[in-house]
Amino acid sequence: MDNYLPFPSLLSEDIIHHAQKFGSALLADGMKGLGIKNEGCMDASMLPIDEHTKLIGTAITVETQNGDNFPIHVAVYQGKPGYVMVVDGKGFVECSYMGDLIGGAAQAVGYNGIVVDGLVRDRLSLKEMGFPVFSKGYIQRGPSKVGPGKINHPISCAGVDVQPGDLVVGDADGVTIVPKHRIEEVFAAAEKKLDYEIKRKITIDEYCAMAKAGKPAPQLAPQWVEEMLLKKNPV
Repeated sequence: MDNYLPFPSLLSEDIIHHAQKFGSALLADGMKGLGIKNEGCMDASMLPIDEHTKLIGTAITVETQNGDNFPIHVAVYQGKPGYVMVVDGKGFVECSYMGDLIGGAAQAVGYNGIVVDGLVRDRLSLKEMGFPVFSKGYIQRGPSKVGPGKINHPISCAGVDVQPGDLVVGDADGVTIVPKHRIEEVFAAAEKKLDYEIKRKITIDEYCAMAKAGKPAPQLAPQWVEEMLLKKNPV
């Protein structure tokens, strides 16, 4: 069936291991200036059921609407370890797209998590599973089953374009999608930002320690702040 296309190849173990160094925010920073829609950031309302979970994996995509979870079921039972299901549910809010039964089945076949542009239910049960689920909220009303929907077609989910095979990273800050053909470029930029943040945290810690000891503290403001101030307020 043309509606249901094959799963993409999994991203390499090296890519997944490298991605674990970064949070969703650092990867978004890595996409600044690269012309990627919304810098890969899904809507602010797309949040995890459990803020302590982290989601990393290769995207497979599902497109559905009006609370129809039939294609989600189909995608679950075709699943394999290492994938993240990204569901374009068109932001539908009149019923849930999934609950703990779909979550449990997806966890059993090896999915790394599910992202739903819509609502879910069975919040506490899903949280107890420790299975990463991101959604726009909760409602107790159950889904419909109509079909066929689409699997592994390009989608737009919560404001971001997603292709099957893209990198998905989700955490307490939200969900970031890194296009598969831009991963190395984004990682390189994210590494630079990570190095900057590490150095800034060292400076902040040193400032706190010296100030507490009553000793002269290092300059706290980054150099770029001083430079911008000088440009805006020339002597």
